[in-house]
Amino acid sequence: MQLPLYQVDAFADAVFKGNPAAVMPLDTWLPDATMQAIAAENNLAETAFFVPQKGGLGEDGYGLRWFTPEVEVDLCGHATLASAWVIFHRLDRARTRIDFFTKSGTLTVTQDGESDRLSLDFPMRAVSPAQPCEGLIEAIGAKPAEILAGHSYFLVYDNANIVRNLRPNMNGLMDLDKFAVIVTAPGDRPGIDCVSRFFAPAKGIPEDPVTGSAHCSIVPYWAKRLGKRDITAYQASARGGTLYCRDDGERVRMAGTCKPYLEGMVTL
Repeated sequence: MQLPLYQVDAFADAVFKGNPAAVMPLDTWLPDATMQAIAAENNLAETAFFVPQKGGLGEDGYGLRWFTPEVEVDLCGHATLASAWVIFHRLDRARTRIDFFTKSGTLTVTQDGESDRLSLDFPMRAVSPAQPCEGLIEAIGAKPAEILAGHSYFLVYDNANIVRNLRPNMNGLMDLDKFAVIVTAPGDRPGIDCVSRFFAPAKGIPEDPVTGSAHCSIVPYWAKRLGKRDITAYQASARGGTLYCRDDGERVRMAGTCKPYLEGMVTL
C-alpha cells in the first residue's frame, strides 16, 4: 500500500520556521496502531490524518485526528492548519472553507482571500488559579508571577526575557498531572501582545515550536488582561511563529500562514 504524505511548516512565513506537521489524507481510517506507528516514524510533534466525512447536518467535510510520536491528542492547531493547506492547495483548490469533525467538535478553517493566511475557529480553554504539582516550578527553572491551570499548566511571567531564556529540566516534567506546561509573558517587541512557549516531554514533545491549542488559553487570558479582543501572539521557540488571534468568547480565532516542505509517498 502506498499513501501520500505531506510535510508543511505551519504558522510559518518561511520554510524551517513555525511548526512542521505531517499530513496524510486517507480514504478510510487505518488501524489506530498503524497511525500511531506512522506518527512515531515521522517523529514530528504531530501527524494529522483525515478522511472525507459528512457532518451532522449532511455537510461535506473531513474527519481529522492527530498523533504525537507517543499518543493521540484531542486538539491540535498547527496540524489542523497544515491539513487545511493541503486540501486548499493540493486536493480541492475550489474550496474556501473546510469543516473538520474532531474529538473537540467541529473545527472550521477558512481562507483569507486577500492574503495567504488561513484562519482557525477553535474552542476556548479556560484556566484558573491552581496549585502546581510537586517539582513543577523547579523543573521549569523560574518562579512565575501567576500559576494557573486548565487542560495544561499555565505559568505567567512578568518579563518576556524570562520566557525566552527558560531551559527546563525535561525529566522533571515527565510526571505532570496535566497534559503540558504553557509559559507566557507580555510581548517585548512592537506589534506583539504576548509571547509563550510550550513543553510536553511525556507526550513525545519536549518543546513544541508553535502550539495552536495552547492559544485557546493564551488568547482569552491576554485579551482580558489587555482589554482588547485582537491579540498578536508570538511563540518564542527556536523556530518561532506568529499567530494573529481574536477572542470570540467561547471560541478563539487563530490565523497564520503555511509553507510546504515535502511531498512524497509512504509504503506500508
